[in-house]
Amino acid sequence: MWPILKREVKNYIRNPLLWLGIAVGALMIFQNVSPYLNIRYLSEGEAIVNDYPETVHDGDVYEGYVPTDEETRREMWEARIQSVLISEFQMNPEKVQNLMDKLKELNIMEACTRLEEYGFYNAYYEYKMTAYHKGTREELNSYISGKLENRAFSYYFSRKFADFAGLFMGFFATIILSVLFMQDTRRNTYELLHTKPLSPGKYLSGKVAGGFAVCLIILAVLNLIFFGLCLVSAGSRGFEVHLTDFLLATCLYILPNMLMIVSVYSLISLVFKNPLPAVPLLLLYMVYSNMGSYRNADGIYGYYGRPLAIMVRFPGCFFDTTPPPMVLPNQSFLILAAAGILFLSTQIWKRRRVY
Repeated sequence: MWPILKREVKNYIRNPLLWLGIAVGALMIFQNVSPYLNIRYLSEGEAIVNDYPETVHDGDVYEGYVPTDEETRREMWEARIQSVLISEFQMNPEKVQNLMDKLKELNIMEACTRLEEYGFYNAYYEYKMTAYHKGTREELNSYISGKLENRAFSYYFSRKFADFAGLFMGFFATIILSVLFMQDTRRNTYELLHTKPLSPGKYLSGKVAGGFAVCLIILAVLNLIFFGLCLVSAGSRGFEVHLTDFLLATCLYILPNMLMIVSVYSLISLVFKNPLPAVPLLLLYMVYSNMGSYRNADGIYGYYGRPLAIMVRFPGCFFDTTPPPMVLPNQSFLILAAAGILFLSTQIWKRRRVY
């Protein structure tokens, strides 16, 4: 096992395309996470100036937005509804006031359903657009300090890093691991390997461990790069930054996905005696993993994660990022599924053994 593992790792790290890919990946990830490195406490008299709307559905703190509390949201929503009914629907102000008094007794979803009777079909959209509002200096600083009271800055940043690093690694691993079994599945080599006194378990574990080790090396480099950037940027502003947050996020949200990808390559390579058919299969697998869905009781579309997905996304705002539901059981199932695939691959290798 160990000689095979070492050979594969050496072959990869000697390839300049691997390091070029890491450089490109680091740049792509940086472009997505760099805005979060600008988060800071505002000094006296300072404000975040931009021409964005006063309220939005999805605004982040580095843009100057803070979440709107439910009571204020309801007031803002009612004021907007009342204005639209008068200006756009040409309703009598007295009739509008009577309707608004009745809506106050209903929850948002019931009120939106009631407004549909008057032809107002985007009432809930108006409510969604009040989720975040431009905060004052005091609101922004209070919001940041509240979020960092019990959590380090790197706790949140590492999740955003895992989001985009996992996305990059899914595609990059699909490309670089396509050559993992390429040499061994050539006719002469494949037949020769099956005549050697090499056990299927040692061979496959060596190949899979070699491919997985390469993914570990890439992720180790990326972790060090972005931990350093976070330490320099956020650490200089007094925020806590821990390397363990990056390592934990990588182990939980990325490594099981890499194990699944390399396991799929082992199975496809032995079934078809060629690893290339796995490429389109894995690309479709990633599309499936990255798809959103309608999940909650209100029928709202969002990213909720999918069974056996090989991608974990954190699409929320910086301080509101939460893992998709059941993500930890899903990552555990991926490890079990990968083990099952490797066992199946071993049986296929045994059946084609020449004694």
